[in-house]
Amino acid sequence: MSTRKASEGEEPRIESRDQLVAPMQDGEKPRDRWRIGTEHEKLVYKLSDHSAPSYDEPGGIRDILLEMQQFGWKPIEEGGKVIAMGGEDGTISLEPAGQLELSGAAVENLHETCAETGRHLTQCKAVGETLGVGFLGLGMWPDKTRAALPIMPKGRYDIMLRHMPRVGNLGLDMMLRTCTIQTNLDYSSEEDMVAKFRASLALQPLATGLFANSPFTEGKPNGYLSYRSHIWSDTDPHRTGMLPFVFEDGFGYERYVDYMLDVPMYFVFREGKYIDAAGQSFRDFLRGELPALPGELPLESDWIDHLSTAFPEVRLKSFLEMRGADGGPWNRICALPALWVGLLYDRAALDAAWDLVKDWTMEEREALRHAVPKLALGAPIPGGKTLLSLAREILPIVRGGLSRRARLNASGDNETGFLEPLEEIVESGKVPAQRLLDKFHGEWAGDIARVYEESF
Repeated sequence: MSTRKASEGEEPRIESRDQLVAPMQDGEKPRDRWRIGTEHEKLVYKLSDHSAPSYDEPGGIRDILLEMQQFGWKPIEEGGKVIAMGGEDGTISLEPAGQLELSGAAVENLHETCAETGRHLTQCKAVGETLGVGFLGLGMWPDKTRAALPIMPKGRYDIMLRHMPRVGNLGLDMMLRTCTIQTNLDYSSEEDMVAKFRASLALQPLATGLFANSPFTEGKPNGYLSYRSHIWSDTDPHRTGMLPFVFEDGFGYERYVDYMLDVPMYFVFREGKYIDAAGQSFRDFLRGELPALPGELPLESDWIDHLSTAFPEVRLKSFLEMRGADGGPWNRICALPALWVGLLYDRAALDAAWDLVKDWTMEEREALRHAVPKLALGAPIPGGKTLLSLAREILPIVRGGLSRRARLNASGDNETGFLEPLEEIVESGKVPAQRLLDKFHGEWAGDIARVYEESF
């Protein structure tokens, strides 16, 4: 989730609808300026007993952040507490229960984003050896109850933790127990954004299936391959889902603004503090009638904050965020941006992929989204086939897109090698969660502690 920094100086108040559309319009970039941003979260545990460290304890989350200073990272504080670290590779931040996230820098090619990931994981391992902690790449805590997890000292999390039980049954699990990999990508125009949004939203269940990696809850199989994805289906219906309006005629920036105006607020940030506005209306805010700040009109930064509080399968801000994948190891952190860059940054690939799914009805899209958390690549798709068969058609399209991009590293290799983990999954027909279940029922003999052998 976003790390908010206090702004300096006077900010414009929002007095026109143009200011609501502006962040999306301002995101438009010519093709030669398209970049790749990769975000990935990791579960942090003590090597001694696999428990989750608290923020304040010796060797805990605060100390992990501060140890990153040896690699050039600089502290970012909220309320006098270090809650993130900034550096050339982006921002290291905290999820609500101490999951450690790298929000990577915007880079030009997949070689750079994968090198960035490698640097970060190397630094994490070095800090872990010093402090006695390890890092696990899964989509969800495999063995922890909510009660066993700490809470990080970030103001927006206090508000969200209070609000989540009012709007869904699994929102606290989303906050406290899950991890994801995300990719942020650019667009050149409103038309280009619409084409990319539609194709990536329709295909987001494919990413969920390929990266499914959360089959355990509190030490036992939970009946799902991506329980993290299932959690999102019962978190908050006002701010999640497949967004049917994206596929309707006339979709564009204005329609997304209307959607966001209907998403209830969480907070307003003033003078370094979060003010609880959970459930209140940004439309009221525009009229100066927000109960949390009566008489005030929103700042432009309030709208930017609000855009970060919706959690659909694909999210629009000044770029598009791909949000469907479970957390995983280094090679899959590199594979997720490869999947989406190959599809969305090459027009021939984008058109070919859209042709495969454009005729699906909204009911069929929703049915697939509902089926994939349990069945992953075994989920049925329109026409009587499975998601696995679609993957076999899509990955060659992706490979072609990456090949045509022709972004080479120093050895002369293009970006297609980053697809190999996904191609192996499709060839074997087994997603990561199924491999973990095989181990659990086989060599681990039901001992969930063996899952820590899967650490970075």
